[in-house]
Amino acid sequence: MASSSRAVSLLAFTLSLLTVLSTVSSHNITQILSESPEYSSFNSYLSQTKLADEINSRTTITLLVLNNGAMSSLAGKHPLSVVKNALSLLVLLDYYDPVKLHKISQGTTLTTTLYQTTGNAPGNLGFVNVTDLKGGKVGFGSAAPGSKLESSYTKSVKQIPYNISVLEIDAPIIAPGILTAPAPSADGLSNITGLLEKAGCKTFANLLVTSGVLKTYESTVEKGLTVFAPSDEAFKAEGVPDLTKLTQAEVVSLLEYHALSEYKPKGSLKTNKDAISTLATNGAGKYDLTTSTSGDEVILHTGVGPSRLADTVVDETPVVIFTVDKVLLPTELFGKSPSPAPAPEPVSTPTPSPAKSPSPAEAPSPVAASPPAPPVDDSPEGAPSDSPTSSEDSNAKNAAFHVSASAYVTVLVTLAATSLLL
Repeated sequence: MASSSRAVSLLAFTLSLLTVLSTVSSHNITQILSESPEYSSFNSYLSQTKLADEINSRTTITLLVLNNGAMSSLAGKHPLSVVKNALSLLVLLDYYDPVKLHKISQGTTLTTTLYQTTGNAPGNLGFVNVTDLKGGKVGFGSAAPGSKLESSYTKSVKQIPYNISVLEIDAPIIAPGILTAPAPSADGLSNITGLLEKAGCKTFANLLVTSGVLKTYESTVEKGLTVFAPSDEAFKAEGVPDLTKLTQAEVVSLLEYHALSEYKPKGSLKTNKDAISTLATNGAGKYDLTTSTSGDEVILHTGVGPSRLADTVVDETPVVIFTVDKVLLPTELFGKSPSPAPAPEPVSTPTPSPAKSPSPAEAPSPVAASPPAPPVDDSPEGAPSDSPTSSEDSNAKNAAFHVSASAYVTVLVTLAATSLLL
């Protein structure tokens, strides 16, 4: 009976852990807001601007949402890039639930927002003032000097404790100048080469101009453009093919492989699970990419080798330009990573022929027999000891690895089982 009771207790404990850990392990803001039709406009703009991906990739955050009525002051009245900045100011990089809002130290605090991390917020414009007002009200406003608390907390929408809190406010938080920023355009991208040169990608910029691929990039701006620009050092790295030996068509394909015909900021790349088509993708070849993450880093995989996202040159919906630390080499042009050299077959030692025993007079002094010489390594000269393919796959798996709920369950259940069975 005792052992049966322990088994039941262990099962109940395991189910409880699974429920808790699956709840805190992740969130999907699109799904959370879809349960409330009054936030349909806000939810739609989170998807259009890709802010939903950024929110889903983070933990310990608070989202201040606007209902359809409050959202009407932004929807359809400003370029998408401007709306994104305004909504980024509503993503607080700290956890605030209704209880914490009314227990703010000294009644007021400045908190960092997602807008501050974009690099587009001068000074303290990426911070929000949160103040616990008299009468149980909580006000929000820009941290810019002289700004008023023009937005108020109205109700709680949903909390996943210490992971994400969704609170409704009655009006947008408007930082000075946030609604007047110009939208990016093909004309604005005419200086893309200047941006790339300043970012240390002069070689890549020159190739775009001389090949004519810059015009291809510009033609896709309106529907979205993502660029992965290798640094000048990346072109000098060991293993980069001699581009002068490529045909003009191959150079064009290589450069088009470094861009996507969609807006895919870092948050979207972090949550991506599928192969990504590039500008070079066509019926004759896939020319696609896959991604993995390591902490906050994003790693691109081509099938030939990995490349890491280094910096963001510009991120203004619908255009984002990143620098990468290695040239992206598609398998369609450069083949897959070479397989490892085959292991040498074991060298068989010939069976010695029976020898005539020497007479006692001829017998040599007893000496310890020397061990046979080790087999010679038959690997061809320069053969890699590890396969880049398997190494890249391994790196991808390690980079993409995150501690899952099941890992916690395994450890905790083991501890629980031990204590219950004692």
